[in-house]
Amino acid sequence: MDSALTKLGVDTGGTFTDFVWFDHGRLRIHKQLSTPADPSQAVVEGIAEIELPAEAFVVHGSTVATNALLERRGARTALITTAGFADVLAIGRQNRPDLYALVPRKPDPLVPEQWRFELSERVTSAGEVQIPLDRRQLAGLVERLLDQDIESVAVCFLFSFLQPHHERQVREALIAAIGEKRSLHISLSSDILPQFREYERTSTTVINAYVAPLMSRYLSRLETRLGPRHLAVMQSNGGVISARGAAAEAARTVLSGPAGGVVGARYVANLAGFEDLITFDMGGTSTDVALCPGRLPTTSEGSVAGMPLRLPIIDIHTVGAGGGSLAYLDLGGALHVGPQSAGADPGPACYGRPAARWNFQIQGRLVPYRVTTTDANLILGRLDAQNFLGGSMTLDIRGAESNLSILARELHLDDPAQAAWHIIQLAHATMERAIRRISVERGFDPRLFTLVAFGGAGPLHACELAENLQIPRVLVPPVPGVLSALGMLVAVPTKDYSQTVMREGGDEEELHPWLAEQFGRLQDTAVADMRQEGHDAAELTFEYALDMRYQGQSFELTVPYDPQYLAERFHAAHEKRFGYRSPASPQEIVNVRLKVAARARPLQLDRRPIPTNPGIPQSIASKQVWFDAAPRPTALYRRADLAPGQHISGPAVIFQYDTTTVIPPAWQATVDPFANLLISIQ
Repeated sequence: MDSALTKLGVDTGGTFTDFVWFDHGRLRIHKQLSTPADPSQAVVEGIAEIELPAEAFVVHGSTVATNALLERRGARTALITTAGFADVLAIGRQNRPDLYALVPRKPDPLVPEQWRFELSERVTSAGEVQIPLDRRQLAGLVERLLDQDIESVAVCFLFSFLQPHHERQVREALIAAIGEKRSLHISLSSDILPQFREYERTSTTVINAYVAPLMSRYLSRLETRLGPRHLAVMQSNGGVISARGAAAEAARTVLSGPAGGVVGARYVANLAGFEDLITFDMGGTSTDVALCPGRLPTTSEGSVAGMPLRLPIIDIHTVGAGGGSLAYLDLGGALHVGPQSAGADPGPACYGRPAARWNFQIQGRLVPYRVTTTDANLILGRLDAQNFLGGSMTLDIRGAESNLSILARELHLDDPAQAAWHIIQLAHATMERAIRRISVERGFDPRLFTLVAFGGAGPLHACELAENLQIPRVLVPPVPGVLSALGMLVAVPTKDYSQTVMREGGDEEELHPWLAEQFGRLQDTAVADMRQEGHDAAELTFEYALDMRYQGQSFELTVPYDPQYLAERFHAAHEKRFGYRSPASPQEIVNVRLKVAARARPLQLDRRPIPTNPGIPQSIASKQVWFDAAPRPTALYRRADLAPGQHISGPAVIFQYDTTTVIPPAWQATVDPFANLLISIQ
């Protein structure tokens, strides 16, 4: 292995931890069963198995922050806010998470009432100090934090995005009082999210404070176990940040794994000549979809576990449909698939793991079987017991049949395969709704896009989803099962900055110099931060954008900043999103945004020429596989045997180490020069 040039991408998933690296210009992959109790264990074990050199550069996609939020096991967090605003987390926006619930219930705030503290201070909406910070109150508050054994503090004062002085005073006082007594993480809203909207800013700052101590400890432990290897972390915005930066602003890593998948999908699809994409990432626990209209789809309107997270993230829609999604009947006799998952332990029944830990209950009833979409695919012949993970793991088909037989009897079916067919169709319906939500419901025609299928289970289902949605083409990358880890290899160091300005459009001769001044302040901060992370200021690139709206509107749209066509870009964006434009209405600039990226050495996948006579691929066997609710003879292939220019007509199943690709009848696959499978209906 070329130690001087080795860069490793590591993605921690619910079932497997994926590794991708280049060895002497050749792309290599490895999969390791995840260790949910301590994700770093699987990372370290995998690195030892592939014998990664000590000089290597590791880019890691972590689920530590995500799991801490989903499982509510973050740090003991306190919130310090302006007097009268301690309950902003509990009040929220009064949105109902379940519109038709008779007794709606919102998730409890991350900070309980007894850990929400108020201080006398006030900054006006013009950024002027109206009431100075009460130092005596602050001194007493420090003692209460120590008594409560608080690990992390979120500080969010009213209008601090205009005047952060009071928040910084609190941080200085906490550091001075606590000193070396204990480790205390402090998150200031003026650092994390210097924007208006009190609830969203408070929620985002609290999320960061809640997960940062866990992420800091995890990364510190991982860095120690990695030795001299350099560690960086994938962010939710599709860029890379240093481990130190990720520890301080852990909220930026909440969707790092799925973001890596979208970045990887764009990378391989762009090499193949496709720009407009729908990415379809089906893993063990969930399915992530994103629509890329020639660019990365970023948004600042995200949420996690029902809480607003207003940091730039790739716009990804997630549903609970994965290879490990559990199938079951509710008390009314209706079949469900997901969102609950069998995870890595005990995993699907066909993994052969004992059911000693099986305790899956629905509405108080212990489900007497363990059936997942993976088990259903195995029974239907779409997976092969001897060709899973490149033959390194044999699936237990008897275990899957035994569990599916119980479910089939509950469904009053004679054949377990019929139950498996219903499971797959229900999983497809869930994933189809997800793709429609990001395309049709937003004004995009899926017939104009290419579906990029990846994840351990994505290529199993992609063609049938594409046919139902009339998507004309499916692209399966060379390493679809580890594409998120590949995305971490090609992602560049990136940071995002924003600031609320609240400025009317007005006279352009005054507006653009004023905007240049606002962007200049953000750029000075960005350059200083990137230099601190070791990047050359001369090699930085900048993207400028504005959040704009018509005066009187409550929400805004983000448009790239162009001094010549600013108004037209906003009108066009508004018309595309909402169906109309109003040129006569005055516009308002709400936030200025800056994205900075460092230059990174591009990675290039091998391009092999297509010969004049590519030959006919040879199948390794054939067997019965279910299509259209019935089994039919299907050819089986190994992907490693396929060469550029070769064609395969469906029905067919293609095996490789990290996934299995299913080609239905009437579909045809072609191998392109980058070893992608391009599958289209005949």
